[in-house]
Amino acid sequence: MIHAQDLSKQFGDFWAVDGVNLDVRPGEVLALLGQNGAGKTTTVRMLTSVLRPTRGTAFVGGYDVVAQPEKVRAAVGVLTEQHGLYLRMSGLEYLDYFGRIYRLSPAERRQRCEYLLEYFGLSEAAGQTIGQYSKGMRQKLAIARALIHSPRVLLLDEPTSAMDPESAHLVRQSIAGLRAENRTIVICTHNLIEAEMLADHVAIIYRGRIVVSGTVAALKRELLGPPEYDVRVRDGRLTGPLNLPAGVTLAETSNNHLRFRVEDPQVNNPLLLHCLLESGLQVITLEEVPRSLEQVYLIAMKRVRDE
Repeated sequence: MIHAQDLSKQFGDFWAVDGVNLDVRPGEVLALLGQNGAGKTTTVRMLTSVLRPTRGTAFVGGYDVVAQPEKVRAAVGVLTEQHGLYLRMSGLEYLDYFGRIYRLSPAERRQRCEYLLEYFGLSEAAGQTIGQYSKGMRQKLAIARALIHSPRVLLLDEPTSAMDPESAHLVRQSIAGLRAENRTIVICTHNLIEAEMLADHVAIIYRGRIVVSGTVAALKRELLGPPEYDVRVRDGRLTGPLNLPAGVTLAETSNNHLRFRVEDPQVNNPLLLHCLLESGLQVITLEEVPRSLEQVYLIAMKRVRDE
C-alpha cells in the first residue's frame, strides 16, 4: 500500500529527508519515531502529494505521488500536526463540508457524519461552533475528518496528543479496528508506549534518514540482546555451579533471586526450569524482564550520535 524508494526532499542546501525507503502492506501499522525536525512530517507530506520529492519515488495505494497526486489525495486520510479547523463552522458543518470535497453523496455524508460524531463522543456538540470546542474535542474532530471518506491509507501525526486517557484509549481502539479492516496506517508520534501498543513495525528517523527499522521484537533483540528472565526461589541460594542448558547464561544472582539470559525462551525455558528443580531450588516465579521501545529508541539514538 505504501512503497517509497530513495525518497528525498531538499530545501535550499538542506536535505530534510534523504534516502528514505519504506514498504507498508495492507493491514499494517508503521510508527515513525524521531526528534522534532528529524523529517517525519516532511516524509508524510511527500507521501500525501503535498510536497514534491526532490529525488526518489513513492507509491501510495498503487498511485504515484508525483504523477497521480489527485488519486493519492483521494485514497488517503491525513491528520496533520496543525489541524486547520474552521472555527466558525459547527462540527457537523465541518465534516459535511469535507464530505462534499471527497464527493460523497448526501446520504453517504449524513451517514458518515452521524457515525463519526457518535463514535468520537461529539454528537451533543455537533451544532456548536468548533471555536467552542476544547483542545481534545478538536483533536477528535480532526481525526473524524481524516476518516470521513473511509480511506484505505491513514497518515496520522500525533493522533492522541492533548487527549484525556479515555479519549486516547478510544482513538487507539479505532486505529486497531481500522487495521483489522485491512487499512494501512502510518503514525508519527513521540508516545513510545502508544507506538509499541499499535505498531507492527517502527522506523526511527534521524536527520532525514531512517537509522533503524523493524518489528519491535526484532529491534529489542538487535539492540538489547537476548531476553532475560528473573527467577525467584524460596529460602535458598546457589551452593555450586548450575548445569545450564545450551543457550542459557547466568547474568546475575543474589539472595533468592537469579537472572538468566535466554537465547530461545520457547526451547530453553522448560530446560532451565528442569535444571533449577534438579538442583534442589524451589522456584516461586519465572518471569521475563520487561524491555520497552523507549530503551530501544534511546540506544539507537545514542549509537547514531556516536557514529
